[in-house]
Amino acid sequence: MTSKAFLAATALVAITLSLPATAAELTVGFSQIGSESGWRAAETSVSKSEATKRKVTLKIADAQQKQENQIKAIRSFIAQGVDAIFLAPVVSSGWDAVLKEAKEAKIPVVLLDRDIDPSGKELYLTAVTSDSVHEGAVAGEWLAKAAGGKACNVVELQGTVGASVATNRKKGFDSVVAKNANLKVVRSQTGDFTRAKGKEVMESFIKAEGGKTICAVYAHNDDMMVGAIQAMKEAGLKPGKDVLTVSIDAVPDIFKAIAAGEANATVELTPNMAGPALDAIMAFKAKGTVPPKWIQTESKLYTAADDP
Repeated sequence: MTSKAFLAATALVAITLSLPATAAELTVGFSQIGSESGWRAAETSVSKSEATKRKVTLKIADAQQKQENQIKAIRSFIAQGVDAIFLAPVVSSGWDAVLKEAKEAKIPVVLLDRDIDPSGKELYLTAVTSDSVHEGAVAGEWLAKAAGGKACNVVELQGTVGASVATNRKKGFDSVVAKNANLKVVRSQTGDFTRAKGKEVMESFIKAEGGKTICAVYAHNDDMMVGAIQAMKEAGLKPGKDVLTVSIDAVPDIFKAIAAGEANATVELTPNMAGPALDAIMAFKAKGTVPPKWIQTESKLYTAADDP
């Protein structure tokens, strides 16, 4: 090879190396909370599918609902030199230190489904979430209408303590309760977003209140509601008839319950958070396009009238 040809080839290699990574070259680490619910499992499945569509390598670490596992996973992704990190934070606080490490490594972080405390806002690129306050309000508005002005004692199954989505879904629901004197939340306890815990807590509500005094159940997710429905049936109640139900996520099992007349309403939370997140990362990596700080997903109410 002549020196001129060698210099030309060297220049070509240098130019190629300086070009932004294509989707096929991107590797994204995803610190997923776990698989505590049908919705979470769907989110993981959809995330894999969306990455495959875009020819992105997606590495998923299941944290089994433990923040310490998520922090370890993020540090592992940083050590591997991934192009971006997706984080579905199990709780809203305690992320500043590890996200600073990612920022120092120049690895953009995108939040999926849940937000973190305001102190960490500058440590991530964008958050792809629903408006979970709005979701709670939609659930509350449906119940206010369904109760028709009659006195209605409500029991509430909350999500994981400290999770932004649980805090916000409660806040939205409470805002409607405050405007409707006939609605009264008589019991409220965490069911940890799981079916088993939802059943257990609902059993304790029925024992404490007496099944016939409970007018409605509000659950921060459908899996807890499915567990609550089982508890009500075992106690001789007719959920969906004796007791009104409204929950959030719109997973297949709650639609089965609605079709069977054992549940009344659910507010949809799309499991496709990764699609918009991947598009944002690809544009950021290729062109330096900075996405909005919040990419909002749509929420919709479903009842039996929608023939789910």
